Amino acid sequence: MNVAAFTQLFITEQQPGIWLITLNRPKALNALNRQVLEQLHSAIVWIENQPDARVLLITGSGDKAFAAGADIAEMKDMNAQQAREFSQVGMTTMHRIESSRLPVIALVNGFCLGGGCELAMSCDFILAADNAVFGQPEVTLGVPPGFGGSQRLPRRVGPGMAAQLLLTGEKVNAEQALNIGLCNQVYPAQQLQERGIDMAITIANNAPQALYHCKRLVQASADQSIENGCRMESDLFGLSFATEDQTEGMTAFTERRKAQFTGA
Repeated sequence: MNVAAFTQLFITEQQPGIWLITLNRPKALNALNRQVLEQLHSAIVWIENQPDARVLLITGSGDKAFAAGADIAEMKDMNAQQAREFSQVGMTTMHRIESSRLPVIALVNGFCLGGGCELAMSCDFILAADNAVFGQPEVTLGVPPGFGGSQRLPRRVGPGMAAQLLLTGEKVNAEQALNIGLCNQVYPAQQLQERGIDMAITIANNAPQALYHCKRLVQASADQSIENGCRMESDLFGLSFATEDQTEGMTAFTERRKAQFTGA
């Protein structure tokens, strides 16, 4: 697929190996309709197929919203079966982001509500602008979350705080989101993308397979005992010693030079 085929988002390589997806529906506050979700899924696959890809950033166009939610205009007249199918499209896209071989960072600028918050939480972690506003206000529309918010939010902020946000539909600002663990860092809005790229470069300098192993281990930790998680960690630690990157990383350390990782 050619990059020009993505009509609802932009794809740009910001630095070698650092790719940025920008949702591009600013007049609709980057609301997530079916077309956006499908193109986002395809864009993830396209970027992963680029041989130099190391880290992915996701943000929204304009200065008002990361994504203000799923597209209510598209949803409001759906019947139960159509709504379930739409939910599944969103679930598939969020899972594809979560399971990507690449580290994925959400750069949240402005409103990050409903489906937008679910999108951000499907990323490995979240960097927020100081104007960011987070929330899962679906109950105020007569529905629960549909793209995984009820499952990912408790894993981010704990079940009690998740229940409060889900049941009240209340919103939190960037500092509050930082305090409850929903986002990792808060920056002035005009610095968000630059700081995100700086962090992506730091990550991209590390061994790609080791990064993916860390992703898998962190995600698995929510669903298994510490004994099984540690067993999985030992397995992946051992497997890493069959890679060229392990040899390069440890050799570079002993030779007091910077490692040059290739992903092999």
